[in-house]
Amino acid sequence: MYNEQIAWQAGGIAVGVISLVLLLFLTGTVRYISNGRIGILEKLWSFGGSVKTGFIALNGEAGFQPDVLRGGFHFFVPLQYRVHSASLVTIPQGQIGYVFARDGVALPPTQTLASNETASDFQDVRDFLGKGGQKGPQRKILREGTYAINLAQFVVLTEQQIYAVKLNASDVQVFTQMAELIAEREGFTPLVIKDSQDMIGIVTVHDGPSLPDGEIIAPSVGHADSDPFFHNNFQDPELFLAAGGHRGRQLQVLADGSYYINRLFATVELVNKTIVEVGTVGVVVSFTGKRGADISGDGYRHGELVEPGYRGVWSKPLLPGKYAFNTYAGNIVIVPTTNFVLKWKKEDSGPHRLDENLSEVSIITRDAFEPMLPLSVVVHIDYLKAPLVVQRFGDIKRLVEQTLDPMVSAYFKNIAQTKTLIELLQDRSQIQQISSEEMKDKFAGYSLELQEVLIGTPHAETGQAGIEQILIQLRDRQIAVEKVETYRLQESAAVQERTLREKQALAEQQAQITASSLAIQIKENEGKAKLAQTRQEAETIQVTAKANAERARMEGIGEGDRIKATAQAEAERIRVVGLADAEKVRAVGTAEAEATERKVAAFGGPDYQLHAQVLMRFAEAIENGKLPLVPQIQVGGSTGEKGAAGGLVEMMLSMLVADRIKQPEPVEKPVAE
Repeated sequence: MYNEQIAWQAGGIAVGVISLVLLLFLTGTVRYISNGRIGILEKLWSFGGSVKTGFIALNGEAGFQPDVLRGGFHFFVPLQYRVHSASLVTIPQGQIGYVFARDGVALPPTQTLASNETASDFQDVRDFLGKGGQKGPQRKILREGTYAINLAQFVVLTEQQIYAVKLNASDVQVFTQMAELIAEREGFTPLVIKDSQDMIGIVTVHDGPSLPDGEIIAPSVGHADSDPFFHNNFQDPELFLAAGGHRGRQLQVLADGSYYINRLFATVELVNKTIVEVGTVGVVVSFTGKRGADISGDGYRHGELVEPGYRGVWSKPLLPGKYAFNTYAGNIVIVPTTNFVLKWKKEDSGPHRLDENLSEVSIITRDAFEPMLPLSVVVHIDYLKAPLVVQRFGDIKRLVEQTLDPMVSAYFKNIAQTKTLIELLQDRSQIQQISSEEMKDKFAGYSLELQEVLIGTPHAETGQAGIEQILIQLRDRQIAVEKVETYRLQESAAVQERTLREKQALAEQQAQITASSLAIQIKENEGKAKLAQTRQEAETIQVTAKANAERARMEGIGEGDRIKATAQAEAERIRVVGLADAEKVRAVGTAEAEATERKVAAFGGPDYQLHAQVLMRFAEAIENGKLPLVPQIQVGGSTGEKGAAGGLVEMMLSMLVADRIKQPEPVEKPVAE
């Protein structure tokens, strides 16, 4: 029994302890907070009464208390406090958290976000409110990390969730809409501008004083590192406003990099960088800035040309390159500095598209034709004069359409009135040269350099056939002229060919003629040689006879007579022999000459040979010219007369036959004995 009594006592004690613990927890006397959470105190009653102003009870009144409970056991007066357990606020890496204050000083009408210039510690509510912290969305944002924030005073919005002590359904709806607005602006992540995208950020600030009247772009403030109010590209709103920044679209742009910007304070629009290609310059027309002095001169009344940084057309163009230019603060007019061609030809324009609205010039010639004249004009703009062109015309396309088109069209209309259509075609080169020289001064008056004027072929409009007929006649006329020249050259070639063939035939016969001439000379030389030999022998004998006669005389009278008689007889014999030999040589030469003469006569004689050669050349001419031997058309006439109807061929044959009939028979000469 004793043991049972002890057991009952122990059980009663345990139940009492448990009941006491439960009672303590139920009455709020003891509360445990884990280290990963915080406790937000709500005082249910107080001898000091309820909060008279504001939302947080700073002086012990009933209501939400400014301090939070951290991990561990906490003891309170029973039934006086309600503890709201909440998780720590965690901002992940590469994200941004936004803070909304439920209590604090009310925002003035001109302010969009609560200032954190003096009150910026969101983990100390008492300090925040004591330093005049403002209620509403805060300018300061939360970066990566974990924060023990009183979620009754502050609501923290992240991309994953909304950290807050829920009060009612409408309260949840308000913060949900706020989170959706931030998400639309991609405000939960930092702004990243990549160099490969060739983009810049145009910033629009939604807080701060308004722009002065007449201004559309807020000037740059606090953008230099050395500036005491350097706001580091709008990442510190308080310094931006302290530097004198205004709400609205900003002149300063964001270049490549990452930026942690409160998207409720400023939104960013990404636009392309301005690229000035090689062969062009960019003329800046600034919409903002101070008004500067016009440096174009008193005699130039076409707008203001100012130094860079002032409002107006900048006097120095941007050279080729990439520029982080705010296209809302100004305009960059791209001006080509290389030669470009303007084509007055419908449906045919250059890659620059400056001449896409130009068409052929409609002209009227002196002989009342109305052709369409295509033109091309090569133009150059000095890059130093590009601002003057933009200052005067606004852009190059407006210059082309409103000035160059009517000027060039009028010039060629005037030229056409002094020329016939044929003259316009034939004098095109001269007209091009003259027009290029005369129009240079006119182009120079617009700060342009005219390089060349090119004139195309005039053509008729649809439905007009007169111009094409003229062109056809000109082509036929030129073809006829070319034919005449061709025939003349062919005739000259035929004459040259005939001369060549005659020379070739003469060359072929020249070998035989040379051989005959040489044979005759040889025979003649042989006869002369024999005659000279005979004479020499006769003289030798004669000299010998005289010598013998002299010797005989010296030997004696009788013997002399005998020898004399003998010598005279020998001399007579030698004389007769010499005469005989001479006659023999003469007879041989005469015979050979007669043989040669008879050979010539055997071939028809000299006249016959001449006629034969003429007939041979005639035959060759017929063969080379491919002429019919018998005429295809023959005019009738008398056939009784010899050679009248036989034509040229019969006449030549008749000459040969007649020559053969008239030649006398050769007469043989007697040969000397």
